[in-house]
Amino acid sequence: MTFSDTIAAVCTAKGPGAISIVRVSGPDAFSVARKMVFRDLPQPGAFRLAKVYCTDGGERRHIDDALVLVFKAPHSYTGEDTVEFQCHGGHVTPARVLAAAFAAGAREARKGEFTERAFLNGRMSFDQAEAVLDLVNARTARAADDALEGVKGARGAELKRLYGDAVALSAELEHSLDIDESELPPQFAAALMERVSRLRADTLAAAKRERARRIFREGAVVVLSGPPNAGKSSLMNALLGEERAIVSDTPGTTRDAIEAWLDVGGWPVRIVDTAGLRGTGDLVEREGVRRAREMAGKADVVVAFDGNGESPDGDAEVVRIHAKCDISRGEGLNVSAKTGEGIDALVRKIGEALERRADSRQSAESGDGTLAAFEMAAAALENPPQELVPLANRLRDAASHLGIAAGAIYSDDLLDNLFSRFCVGK
Repeated sequence: MTFSDTIAAVCTAKGPGAISIVRVSGPDAFSVARKMVFRDLPQPGAFRLAKVYCTDGGERRHIDDALVLVFKAPHSYTGEDTVEFQCHGGHVTPARVLAAAFAAGAREARKGEFTERAFLNGRMSFDQAEAVLDLVNARTARAADDALEGVKGARGAELKRLYGDAVALSAELEHSLDIDESELPPQFAAALMERVSRLRADTLAAAKRERARRIFREGAVVVLSGPPNAGKSSLMNALLGEERAIVSDTPGTTRDAIEAWLDVGGWPVRIVDTAGLRGTGDLVEREGVRRAREMAGKADVVVAFDGNGESPDGDAEVVRIHAKCDISRGEGLNVSAKTGEGIDALVRKIGEALERRADSRQSAESGDGTLAAFEMAAAALENPPQELVPLANRLRDAASHLGIAAGAIYSDDLLDNLFSRFCVGK
């Protein structure tokens, strides 16, 4: 696509730092950049140190010295003519360089507009654009590795392969319905059913990867749940390796949910310390108990301390432990925040619970269109009928759902939902 305007934004995080990058992209990117440096630009693919000026009200002011990089369309991130200024970091200098770009004719980029232009210009597919967002937001190395595979196109290739297999299998079956059964090769039906079974297994495996990807993207919620003084806050501090939660012998110290992020075997985990579960006349503590039960009902994993006979209302995996095992032993996994006993084993159990979570199918109604399409395609292929006509109908349904997952059509709402989640400079 050809865009009539030229956009600019700071692409690096705000705040103190050695370098910030201001990106200018669009049909007038080169002329905008020339007005900022008052000299010829380096050749595409090259760079040059240059003085950057801002012209405001006819006055030209020197605002920084920056490394200027030039990219000629289509060989840039957006597929457009692009110039990047590697200027000094901090709050003031990048803002001044960006203001200079605006004064030279660029406008401020919207959230995700650089990546949106890359998508619309064919530089990346929709699933690659999603993967870019996942990579930027990754909280663990495992999440980043998975996102990077998506950026390289692995996820899109898998989607196209599954859809292609379903279409090919459906077409072959449709053709067999138009010829005499005696003309079909021996063992045709058996071979067909084996291929249907393999397609379903591949679809279920893709759905599992999609569920894992959702956990990488959103983070898993792991709630510490149990009675007062069970050792929840001490355990949270031990898991984090820092004094995050207040520890006290006084029952009811924790009144509200306390949250922190943790890497559990590569899974990004939002671990939540909650109020002790008990009956109480204190209005504030009672609200804390209500919130604790509500949080457990939404959790992916609940770490249940002994004495907690309650089961969460949701479908969370439950890991039962006995804390303070340095004082006494109990049922479940024995853990001590004081000595460190059982901490590594607990982390492994939480990781195993999340693996099971990714392998389960309860998240089909999560609102994730790709995951729902995988689930419905797999359901269409479950217990396939032996008769060819109903089997052909099932295969058509599966191919249709996999086509949705492959993403041949994108609505404006779908695009807005994705790119609005990016930062301005991406």
